[in-house]
Amino acid sequence: MNASRALDRMQSQEASFDFDEFFRAHYARIARTIARVVGDHARAEELAVEAFWKLWRTSQAQGEKAGGWVYRTAVRLALNELRHSKRRNRYEQMSGPGPVSPTPEEARAAAEEREHVRLVLGAIGERDAELLLLRSSGLPYAEVAAALDLNPASVGTMISRAQQAFRKEYIKQYGEKGNER
Repeated sequence: MNASRALDRMQSQEASFDFDEFFRAHYARIARTIARVVGDHARAEELAVEAFWKLWRTSQAQGEKAGGWVYRTAVRLALNELRHSKRRNRYEQMSGPGPVSPTPEEARAAAEEREHVRLVLGAIGERDAELLLLRSSGLPYAEVAAALDLNPASVGTMISRAQQAFRKEYIKQYGEKGNER
């Protein structure tokens, strides 16, 4: 008897959750969010697909809170990729300098600033980084709260604290001069 109720519940969840429609509605935004973190659009697309694959395999996450679940998963995958690439870069630097191609000053400054932001995001707490990334992706407080399973009333305060932690770490790593813009 319990098995048939569980089967009925699973079938009703499958009927109410249209994965294809959900994918089309959210894929591009999730890929852009990840790309802003990892700095590589192709890799961001791979990670976005991985986030959706995890959603597909996790039937409990499908339903009302699927949006928050997939965004949280995507941000975590992006942060993990950021940490992996940081380690990989450190090992590559230890092996010797690679070829350097000259670029215009503005492009270099912009790339340097993006790298500073990525490093600071990798250095601050995971929750703070998740809050900043989700909010900077344009998600309203309610969706940020759903994605991170937080009380919506406390999201603003938590984002403010995350911004302060980011600023403190940025100044610690690059000084006040690097933060004047």
